[in-house]
Amino acid sequence: MRKQFFCALLLASAGVIAQEAPVNKLSWLAGCWSHTGAEPGSMEMWSLPAGGTMLGIARTIKNGKTVEWEHTMIRETEPGKWSYVAKPSRQPEATFPIKSLSDSAVVFENPQHDFPQRIIYQRNGTDGLKARIEGVSKGKEKAFDYPMTRTQCPAGR
Repeated sequence: MRKQFFCALLLASAGVIAQEAPVNKLSWLAGCWSHTGAEPGSMEMWSLPAGGTMLGIARTIKNGKTVEWEHTMIRETEPGKWSYVAKPSRQPEATFPIKSLSDSAVVFENPQHDFPQRIIYQRNGTDGLKARIEGVSKGKEKAFDYPMTRTQCPAGR
């Protein structure tokens, strides 16, 4: 028994036993989500966690045309630091480290970013998701909610 404990302690101290990557706790986010009340085609899609990343894309359709889009990734940006990395249309890339993570919600925060400073995803049952962005813009608190419903992902040909 002592020998097994010593071996486990030695392996852990050598870094052989690794903690689960936070991105793996976000598998509930994977899939396709339609924006409730938005024009058809307005959606967000997330890949399953693999290789230490989740990849995402989003688009907003108005009057039949894409007016906004965003490429996103959740990944380790520094050793032990996991972040949401966003490349929105017509804006520079921004990084938002994980502030809190549970089995049903994640909060990403970058207080130095112009707006938003926080990005929140909250699971709502098996087929609902609420995304929220919030922060300060021009000296005023602002927040926008994006309720979504799980939908079938578009099929390729």
